[in-house]
Amino acid sequence: MAELSAEVATDIHDAPPELPPALPSNGGGAPTPAAATPEELAAKGVAPVKAEFLCPPPSRTSQTAADNSASAAARAPQSGVLKQAKSKRQFKRDRQQEQKTSHLCPVIAKSGDVSSCKFGDGCRFSHDLEGFKAQRPDDLDGECPFISDEGRCPYGLACRFYGTHKEVVAGDSSLIVPKKNFSETNELTKDVQRLLWKNNMKFPKADAKLKALGLMGPGVKGKKPDMEEGSECAVSNHEANENGCSNGVDTKADNLNGAGEVAPQENNVVDELRPSKKAKPDVAEQGSNSPGKEVDQSILDKQPEAASEDHLSVETDGSLKSHPRERKLIDFRGKLYLAPLTTVGNLPFRRLCKALGADITCGEMAMCTNLLQGQAAEWALLRRHSSEDLFGVQICGAYADTVARAVELIDRECTVDFIDINMGCPIELVVSKGAGSALLNKPTRMKGIIEAASSTVETPITVKVRTGYLEGKNKVDSLIADIGNWGATAITVHGRTRQQRYSKSADWDYIYQCARNAPESLQVLGNGDISAYTDWSVHKASCPELSSCMIGRGALTKPWIFTEIKEQRHWDISSGERLDILKDYVRFGLQHWGSDTKGVETTRHFLLEWLSYTFRYIPVGLLEILPQRLNWRPPSYFGRNDLETLMASESAADWIRISEMLLGKVPTGFTFSPKHKSNSYDRAENG
Repeated sequence: MAELSAEVATDIHDAPPELPPALPSNGGGAPTPAAATPEELAAKGVAPVKAEFLCPPPSRTSQTAADNSASAAARAPQSGVLKQAKSKRQFKRDRQQEQKTSHLCPVIAKSGDVSSCKFGDGCRFSHDLEGFKAQRPDDLDGECPFISDEGRCPYGLACRFYGTHKEVVAGDSSLIVPKKNFSETNELTKDVQRLLWKNNMKFPKADAKLKALGLMGPGVKGKKPDMEEGSECAVSNHEANENGCSNGVDTKADNLNGAGEVAPQENNVVDELRPSKKAKPDVAEQGSNSPGKEVDQSILDKQPEAASEDHLSVETDGSLKSHPRERKLIDFRGKLYLAPLTTVGNLPFRRLCKALGADITCGEMAMCTNLLQGQAAEWALLRRHSSEDLFGVQICGAYADTVARAVELIDRECTVDFIDINMGCPIELVVSKGAGSALLNKPTRMKGIIEAASSTVETPITVKVRTGYLEGKNKVDSLIADIGNWGATAITVHGRTRQQRYSKSADWDYIYQCARNAPESLQVLGNGDISAYTDWSVHKASCPELSSCMIGRGALTKPWIFTEIKEQRHWDISSGERLDILKDYVRFGLQHWGSDTKGVETTRHFLLEWLSYTFRYIPVGLLEILPQRLNWRPPSYFGRNDLETLMASESAADWIRISEMLLGKVPTGFTFSPKHKSNSYDRAENG
């Protein structure tokens, strides 16, 4: 591919790297018979791209072989002898040794003074300041993301944009002293985390309601909620799914599917729902804060007192319970709702969607058991940016006691506008533990969870469901009136069953039926296959009883869909404008994950995950029929310029090239494989 045009090159940065040639887009190798009309192609699920932009598809076999050989070479051992797999203990020792030798102490990096760390030789990080300077990687192009907002950088010498600090510092090192970033809230404090680790946290409200509802069995007191012997620790760092499911991808502060929406995935899943292992201390904690350190007694004293028997007896009086209509409400009507999207729906992405017109945002799905264990990675999913003025969190649990205690904990420690309970996740590992869409087969348990959660806190409780469990056996319409009476403020109905996953179109007629059957106190939102402003308008006009629509995969492919809906137009966005959006995402990512080397690579990882969705977008000016559908397979085509062609490539190597335009060269031996493999048009899974 030729170099970028002068206009686009200037837009990238002052000295853009020369881009290697990218293959023309061939998102699935869809056939393009010459005699077929655009309507016939669309009916067959092939995107009707204008003839002047079509090109012969590249050899898929040779391309796959080249990619496989490159990946194999990157993974191959340096010697002829295969390395023996390390034990977890050895891996931990090696990681600690690496920190000690190559990771500069954050305190020293911020201050530039070796004596500033109070832990001295006991610190787990390196204090070799001169050695760090000698092997410090070159600065990246651009300005430190913290300079404009904070006037200082909390990463100091470790910042990959350290050269830009000099102009701001101007000889005064005090300006790089760290300053608390108040733009993000809902952070887990160490004192609360230790209480959770030691199982010393009290849940008076939840326990009182559980006992009043008869959902707390004998012998529960003093026992961790929902613990089962021999179960594994749940790690919800994630993958994206339209039902908010987690899939095991670690993020530094965020983790990565939702009664939110995203590409379906069965391989990357949430771990066990009832862990028995105790969470480890946060790695970022300095040397003297060991797991055995006692909790400050003042924190224990601040906890709510356990409910007395007299209090419990009062709560059982039904006449004193607040009616759902008397509770705090949230109005979803007419608002643009970004679905909870695991992996990709992280805080930087939500900030981006807010800037592009989203009204409501929701965090990635968090497992209740992980939250109650004080796992820092899970609590990171609850983080909220100051720009998210209408924000909720999504949780998933199989039992009323787990969910009620998690809800009370979130209400006590976080600032949220609503709490969404995921009852639609189709992932097998979640369903097999009785959570997610498995609850659709257990209406009694659904009732217990919703009643316990809604009566424990005043924060509005919402629910996300699928239409049913098995294809052809929808059941939400028969439950929806009860769900409103149980205490839910709103319900989002994803128009597919658990068995259908994403292989068929969403059933909006059934969503309309649910909205018409719902009581006035329950707001109903629809979800599924919204990819253009026309979809939003049709659904709202077809069913006035529908409060709003939740947008998931459509926002992953083109986050400017919110702008299109508000302006009621198809936006033929240019490649330069799309690049500017990527730049904003990178800036938000560096502010969230950090501008040091680890933060840069974490930002790159999530940028690449997002690019594994955005390449599916086909520019408006290239299509014969509008709007583009999520299940259309794009044929092999060229863009209107080199950058547009590069952005349409399905090759991970080209996504990496885009990341290098924004974040510099990747580390030696870097490889990337997207976590999400959509079955919406690659294959049909009905299991």
